[in-house]
Amino acid sequence: MAGSIPASSPAFSPAFSPAFSNEPFADLRSAEVREKFGAAVSAAARSAAFEAPLIIAGERLATQGRIDSVDPSDPGRVVCRSGRAGRAEVDRAVEAAARAQGAWAATSPRYRADVVLRAAAIMREKRCELAGLEVIEAGKPWTQADADVCEAIDFCEYYAREVLLLAEGAPVLQAPGESNSYGYQSRGIVAAIAPWNFPLAIPCGMVTAGLVCGNAVMLKPAEQTPGVGLRLIEILLEAGVPSGALAFLPGVGEEAGAALVDHPQISVIAFTGSKDVGLQIIERAAVTGRGQRHVKKVIAEMGGKNAVVVDADADLDLAVPAIVDSAFAYAGQKCSAASRLIAVGDVYDAVVDRLVEATRSVRVGPASDPETVVGPVIDEIAFRRIGRYQEIAREEGEVLVQRTDIPDTGWFVGPTVAACEDPDARIATEEIFGPLIVCLRADDFGRALEIANSTPYALTGGVFSRTPAHIRQASEQMRAGNIYINRKITGALVGRQPFGGYGLSGVGSKAGGPDYLLQFCEPRVITENTARP
Repeated sequence: MAGSIPASSPAFSPAFSPAFSNEPFADLRSAEVREKFGAAVSAAARSAAFEAPLIIAGERLATQGRIDSVDPSDPGRVVCRSGRAGRAEVDRAVEAAARAQGAWAATSPRYRADVVLRAAAIMREKRCELAGLEVIEAGKPWTQADADVCEAIDFCEYYAREVLLLAEGAPVLQAPGESNSYGYQSRGIVAAIAPWNFPLAIPCGMVTAGLVCGNAVMLKPAEQTPGVGLRLIEILLEAGVPSGALAFLPGVGEEAGAALVDHPQISVIAFTGSKDVGLQIIERAAVTGRGQRHVKKVIAEMGGKNAVVVDADADLDLAVPAIVDSAFAYAGQKCSAASRLIAVGDVYDAVVDRLVEATRSVRVGPASDPETVVGPVIDEIAFRRIGRYQEIAREEGEVLVQRTDIPDTGWFVGPTVAACEDPDARIATEEIFGPLIVCLRADDFGRALEIANSTPYALTGGVFSRTPAHIRQASEQMRAGNIYINRKITGALVGRQPFGGYGLSGVGSKAGGPDYLLQFCEPRVITENTARP
């Protein structure tokens, strides 16, 4: 990844700090900040539906097919009308990327980092506008939308710094008469297949990781949020990414997504979404196509069935609000969300009673309402799926509370707390991806960990305890990629809590961590005989 540093690199000003720090969240307690944020939400709500055509080699292309994204709080409102890429458009985009990738890879890592840092600066300028669009297109409440934009900025800032460390190479042993160097080069073309629940941050992380390492990138946004995806691509192009090295391919997963996965010139597939789709991608990517000269690298984050263990001596004043936030913020539509509460012994009744009462008071409403905690679910498919699990909860256990005081318009599902005796029940093992948490009892702490570890997932987990030995035991034995002690299990921050799981929760290194960029590079060793006769 060597190269000359451009003479002019504006983002690397004297004020640039090599140290990374997270973007601060908006202080929505401030009247001025709330007014500015509210104006952006209102503007997004009032705006007419905008077009999101394909972008290939800098050219905006209309397609015969179309995908409409709607406001989950008001499904009658169309937010964005996007193009619908198919195999022909994917082939065209990959051809353009193949032509552009070599020149992009030949630029210096510092130049590529500079481009990504400029993108971060543009996102800061457009922060309220981007968050406002997320509120309307993705149904994210104010705080959640703001946090998503902050995370996107964090990914840009973090990966820009990480690629400079990679550019230094890694130390290897030297011997008299020879010179050895260990460095990294780009892999080629990256397909980023993004989810709707973090419509800016997750695609931004996948795309910028690929770009800073010198790869060309194809972004297929989620069908539900193409408008946010378009804004990301526009920002990156404005920041200086060569037009051929970045394509925007909105479309249906079975069409555009499948074409990207199958294409022999795709080197890396970065995916976030369901377990079923992720496993299909891994299987398809393992097939070596005609003319393919490499094995495809798959990075897949595939969800979880995350447990929070409440020990017998836990501080319930700390635990209950954290569980409510983990289970119900953004209507439970986070792969890290708490979906199982496992309480030890006699604390079960107390923590469940308090959880039920807290659930009765959590604010449910349109995402545009600044007080909303539980907004709508993303679409009718999610609405009906979660509704079926509410019925299953009645069959397999007892529904302790299910909120029915919800808006009549929109895809709203009332927060639900269920109790179940069987840890192998469907509601206790299957990912629901909605505002439903199931409560389970364990006789002792060891049994609680066994129940927590009993699913094939291994994404996040949490423990509330005041016993140091139990905290150590959970840290060593809980089957999760991210374990949280005496705090909520959602809200991982780039650089502080690098995020990702294992088991059937995913393959690949943690996003926002020191290993992530290595997946977008090929390591190379060069040895030279310096003892020439």
